[in-house]
Amino acid sequence: MMRSVFFRHLGAAALAFLPVFAGPAAAEPVPAIAMYGAPALPAGFTHLPYANPDAPKGGRIRFGESGSFDSLNPWILKGRPAQGIATFVTESLMDRSIDEPFTLYGLLAESVETDAARSWVAFTLRPEARFSDGRPVTVEDVIWSYQTLGTEGHPRYQNAWRKVKSIEQTGPRSLRITFTEPDRELALLMGMRPVLEKAQWEGKDFAQATQVAPVGSGPYVIDRVETGRFITLRRNPDWWGKDLPLNRGRFNLDEMRWDYFGDGGVVFEAFKGGETDTFRETNAAKWARDYDFPAVRDGRVVLSEIPHRRPSGISGLVMNTRLPVFADWRVREAMIDVFNFEFINATLNGGREPRITSYFANSDLAMRPGPAEGKVAALLAPFAASLPPGTLEGYALPVSDGRELNRKNSRKAMKLLEEAGWSVGADGVLKDAAGAPFSFEIVLQQGAAETQSIVDIYVEALRRIGIFPKVTTVDDAQYQARTNTYDFGMAWYTRALSLSPGNEQMLYWGARGVGEPGSRNWMGMNAPAAEAMVRAMLEARTPEDFTAAVRALDRVLTAGRYVIPGWYAPISRIAHDCNLHFPERLPLYGDWPGFQPEVWWYEAEQ
Repeated sequence: MMRSVFFRHLGAAALAFLPVFAGPAAAEPVPAIAMYGAPALPAGFTHLPYANPDAPKGGRIRFGESGSFDSLNPWILKGRPAQGIATFVTESLMDRSIDEPFTLYGLLAESVETDAARSWVAFTLRPEARFSDGRPVTVEDVIWSYQTLGTEGHPRYQNAWRKVKSIEQTGPRSLRITFTEPDRELALLMGMRPVLEKAQWEGKDFAQATQVAPVGSGPYVIDRVETGRFITLRRNPDWWGKDLPLNRGRFNLDEMRWDYFGDGGVVFEAFKGGETDTFRETNAAKWARDYDFPAVRDGRVVLSEIPHRRPSGISGLVMNTRLPVFADWRVREAMIDVFNFEFINATLNGGREPRITSYFANSDLAMRPGPAEGKVAALLAPFAASLPPGTLEGYALPVSDGRELNRKNSRKAMKLLEEAGWSVGADGVLKDAAGAPFSFEIVLQQGAAETQSIVDIYVEALRRIGIFPKVTTVDDAQYQARTNTYDFGMAWYTRALSLSPGNEQMLYWGARGVGEPGSRNWMGMNAPAAEAMVRAMLEARTPEDFTAAVRALDRVLTAGRYVIPGWYAPISRIAHDCNLHFPERLPLYGDWPGFQPEVWWYEAEQ
C-alpha cells in the first residue's frame, strides 16, 4: 500500500518560510533564540509540534549504508566517520527545531543572551547536564571543545571560529563569546557546536582518525562497532535530558544500527531481504517500478511519501574551475548544453522529477526569472563588470526536445567552444590552438549506480562533439580523499540548502576553498560577488534585505555555470518496516535531519 502524508495547515507552514523580523530588544537571558524575530514556541511549550509526546519507547531501527568507515571521530577532516555519532552521541548547547527556518531552543544550555547587534553571545549551562559516564558538563568542557574544533577540527568549524575574538568563563555555569565583526548568525552558530568531554581527549591527537568511542552527553551511547562493517548505538536509560520538553517524544528507539554494504544496489537488496528496516528511495521511476516485492504486498513494508518546502539545493556534475579546461564560462555553458536533461530524466527517472533550476529553487529565496530588479540589482551592480552573462540579465538552463541526439543544443555548444578557442580536428577530437585535446577526468563513487547511468549517457553525448573524458570509479575512501583535495575534473556534487542560509555559504562558495582542502567549494569558484552577497545576508536587518541577498547569491551561483544540475524531489520517499511509525504532523523541512529516526517510534502492528 502507499501511505502519503501531507501538511494539514499548509497555509501556516508557508508563512513559516519567511524570516520574522523584530526590532532590537534589551539583552537578557532567554530559553530560545531565532535568527530573526521571536521563536515560534512559547517559553512553557511541552514538546516540539512534530514530535509525539506519547510515543512508546523501545524497539530498534536498522539502516543500510554503502561504502565503509574507518573512524569514530566525525569532527575532523581525516577518515570516513561512522554514522550516528555526531547526531546522537554528543549534544550542543542548543538544538534546532526543523519546523522553523532557524530557531534554537536550549539543550545543554538553560539560557542564551545576546545584544541587539549580536556582537556577543552568552550561555548558561543546565546544572543537571551530564556526560554518559556521569561527569557533569562544565564550562571548561565547552570552551575546550570550541577551541579544539575551531583550530583542529573540520574546516566547517574553523570558518566561524575565525570570527571569534574571545571565549571566557563568566560564572560557575556561564560563558561569553565575543565576535570580531558584524554577523548576526554567529550567536546561533555558537549554540550548535558539539560539546565533548575534555578529560577523554587529554593526551590524544584530536586531529587523527580514531577507533576510540567518544563519550558524549546525548541520548545514545556507542554499543558495538566492527570497523567498516557496522555500528550500533544503544539508548542511554540514564540520559540526563530525557525529560526536557525539547526531547519529549524524540529518541524513542532503544537501538539504532548502521550496516555497511558494497554499493547502493546491495543496500536495496538487503532491505528487500529484511536485513535492514528502512530505505530512502531517490529515484521516482524505481519508486513506481521496484516496490512491488512480497513484503510490500503483504503489508510488512510501508511506502511513505513525505512532502517538504525546503530549497532544492544543488545536485549534479560539478566542474573544477581550478583546471584551465573549465576556467572559461563559455566552456562550462557548452558542457551544460550537451547535457540532455530531458532525455536523461525520461530514460532514468520516467520524467517524473522537476529539474533544479537554481540553487534555492522550490522556495521563496530562489532567484526570479528575467532581469535583476530592485534590491537584487543594487546588490549586484558593483560587480557587474566581473559577472558572467545572464547574472544581471537573467539566466535559464537550456531545454532540449527530449530526443537523444539533442542537435540544437549540441550546435550551440560547439559554437561556444569555438569562441573559447576549441575546434574539432581531422581525427574527430576537440583540440585547442596548440593541438592539445579537450580532456578531463570524471571521478565517481563506487556503487552510485544512478550517477553512473547519468554519466554513461552524458559521455556518449560528449563523444559526438569530440570530447572523450576519462571516467574513473573509486571506492568510498578514495572518493572522499580525491574530492577533499579537488583531484577531479568533474564529480557528482550534492549540497542541501536550508531556508536560513548563512555562514556555511562561505565554506561552500568562498575563495578560501580554492586552495584550502576539505571545503565544500568543489568547483573552485573565486567570486567576490558571491562573498559579498553572503555578507549582505549575515548583516540583513529586514526580511526584504535578507531575501534580496539570497536571491542575488542564487544568481551568481546559477549564472556562474559551475554545476550541471540534475533533478530534485519535492517529496521524500521512504520505504520502512510497518512497525516503525512517525507523527502525522510533519515539520516544515519534511524528511530532514531531525526527523528520521529522531521522532519515529516502534510499535508492533496488531
